[in-house]
Amino acid sequence: MVEAVDLYVYFNFRSPYCYLASKSMFRLFEDYHVNLVWRPLGGWSGRSAPERAKYKLPITRQDVRRHARRLGIPFAPPPVTTDPTKAGAGSLLAENEGLLKPYVVEVMRKEWAEGKDIGDIDILLDVGEEIGLARGALAKAIESGDNLEMLDRNWSEAQNRGAFGVPSFIVGEEVFWGNDRIDFVREHLHELGLRRI
Repeated sequence: MVEAVDLYVYFNFRSPYCYLASKSMFRLFEDYHVNLVWRPLGGWSGRSAPERAKYKLPITRQDVRRHARRLGIPFAPPPVTTDPTKAGAGSLLAENEGLLKPYVVEVMRKEWAEGKDIGDIDILLDVGEEIGLARGALAKAIESGDNLEMLDRNWSEAQNRGAFGVPSFIVGEEVFWGNDRIDFVREHLHELGLRRI
């Protein structure tokens, strides 16, 4: 039996590139002997600073729209004021309950395919209910001080390991930045002999 390696995923729900990544990244864990080390971020962590983001926004949306068209997925950006922090905190509960993939996929769909503000707790609670998370437990996780602190620690860890944006994927010393680098992650895992038979 091949010994699995850790694959760290640094992810901010506010990033449209994380939306794109959410459509394919989970296949890495289905196709290769890797352990998902989930590292959600909140606020502006892993994203361009606000003063830079306002100049990047129109071009980023053009770029993501092209990617979405190629993937055959809808793209309807949320309000620019959307805060991803609560979604990140809630993802920690989803992970613990074995529901991380449906949580990530559905939250990102609400945000980037329907244009919903995922900073709205009711949106997140509806998602949780749809995928099997108890509303009360998710509401508690979203507001948990420990979970919110974890998001900050995740960003510090990401920077210490060489990541500077999202999505970032790290295997050992190899850092892969961007949704369009997932194929390189796949190639690296293949070279390590981690393909599931």
